[in-house]
Amino acid sequence: MKRMQSGLLLAVAAFGCLAMGGCVIAPPRARVVAVAPVQVWVPGCWYGGVWVRGHWRYR
Repeated sequence: MKRMQSGLLLAVAAFGCLAMGGCVIAPPRARVVAVAPVQVWVPGCWYGGVWVRGHWRYR
């Protein structure tokens, strides 16, 4: 019984190592063709003790 438990523990440990060290496969990003520049909101922030309000910028 003890030999079976140690074998099972070894198998679980080996599976854990293989599962943690595997490769992560992610699908490629879709290419987005922008016809016109896209507006992005830049939030306000503190700069030198002065609040600088947010603004739109093009990306």
